[in-house]
Amino acid sequence: MSILQYYYKKIIRRDLINKFSYTYLEEIPQLKKIILNFGCKNSDIRSIASVFLSLDLITTQKSFIARSKRANVLLKIRRGNPVGCTVVLRNEKMYHFLFKLLSEVLPNLKSFTSMNVSKKLGKTSFSFTLKDLIHFKELEKQFYLFINLPPLNVTFITTTKTKEELLYLLQSFKLALIF
Repeated sequence: MSILQYYYKKIIRRDLINKFSYTYLEEIPQLKKIILNFGCKNSDIRSIASVFLSLDLITTQKSFIARSKRANVLLKIRRGNPVGCTVVLRNEKMYHFLFKLLSEVLPNLKSFTSMNVSKKLGKTSFSFTLKDLIHFKELEKQFYLFINLPPLNVTFITTTKTKEELLYLLQSFKLALIF
């Protein structure tokens, strides 16, 4: 059991029960999954391979290649060509990645103070984009392979019912948010 998973079970759940009223234990909000997504503008095999390898190194889980559903003439992409990579983290690996994100990556970003949640907040999800990915220790060692990576989209999926619950849950995990 990771540190954040233990912290959620022992502290955050009790705080949520005290703050909001729940009749059943299943109603208590929790972090269901984290989705990491790279999108590439072109279907060059070198860029797709570097994105695929970097996502595997960051998450220690096999990612899958996203393929285009429709052809796009402006981007010169045919139907069925690879356009990015996606990985879905659940349970133990999800908490491990969140701990790595909170302790290593976000504090080392230049001029990072907090994230603006005005546009990126849904009822059950929160997403943001990481542009500078060289702060992951796995990518630092072979930085010459991962120089031109596209931005990484990170999405937190929860079981909350309102935006207030979602904000409270994210702030309980010590995610720096501004409104």
